[in-house]
Amino acid sequence: MRKSTARPRSRSRVKAFLIIGLCLPVGLVLFFWLLAMPDVSALRATNPPVTALMEARQAQAVAQGHNIGRHWTWVPLSRISPSLRQAVVAAEDSSFFTHEGFDWEGIKEAAKYNLEAGELKRGGSTLTQQLAKNLYLSSERSLLRKAREALITRSLEQHLTKERILELYLNVAEWGQGVYGAEAAARHHFKKSARDLTSDEAAWLAAILPSPRRYDPLRKTTFLVRRHNRILKWITRGSPQAPRSPQLEQAPQSEPDAEPEPELDQSSTEPQDQERADGYNESPTSE
Repeated sequence: MRKSTARPRSRSRVKAFLIIGLCLPVGLVLFFWLLAMPDVSALRATNPPVTALMEARQAQAVAQGHNIGRHWTWVPLSRISPSLRQAVVAAEDSSFFTHEGFDWEGIKEAAKYNLEAGELKRGGSTLTQQLAKNLYLSSERSLLRKAREALITRSLEQHLTKERILELYLNVAEWGQGVYGAEAAARHHFKKSARDLTSDEAAWLAAILPSPRRYDPLRKTTFLVRRHNRILKWITRGSPQAPRSPQLEQAPQSEPDAEPEPELDQSSTEPQDQERADGYNESPTSE
């Protein structure tokens, strides 16, 4: 009888040691992973000196044997045209002022689309999620990176105001080859300051956000013209999908813009939708 009772106890101890042996390394990895999370609260008072996206683009250029300049001038939100603010929110994340970092309806639609397509083709990223990726994350597509993105997104929403998140996004978004932020984009594409952009020009800048390097210099293809016209209508005609300030009625989810691009730049060496493949400036309606 003693032998029979000793065996189950021995097996239980072995199982316990195996579980501890497996869980302890995982726990340590998660602990150090959390310690490595960025302190986003510092962004309340300071602007980032560089972003993960900028460093990634520079590394890509060096690997290809050439160098690209970095055109980047930080400006406060008050010096960015209200038309550009409206256009970007309308095109990329129309529920920005009401969600808490995640557009669950957009995520559900993206998941449904990907399931039907049989591959990961569309994301459900909000402006806050895009900002988290641009500031801190690599272009790797993995569950670990998505988990970090979710934690950083939640932290951004907890520590920063919507206006500050929008200011950060507009100042670090990629708008061309080595062009970052609204001020550099306005001067690069329209030879003027971001504060002087017209509604029409703002709509063009918002239209190219999902693939900014592909449309640099600005090429008014059939697809881009349709996207521009839709955005311009939203911000100039009081469309129900135009973004509102937090004090006003909020817009419903923006219209999906998943139609294929009919005109390709055959001379470009960059693969089609390379920015989307890299995981940056990911539009909730265009991946």
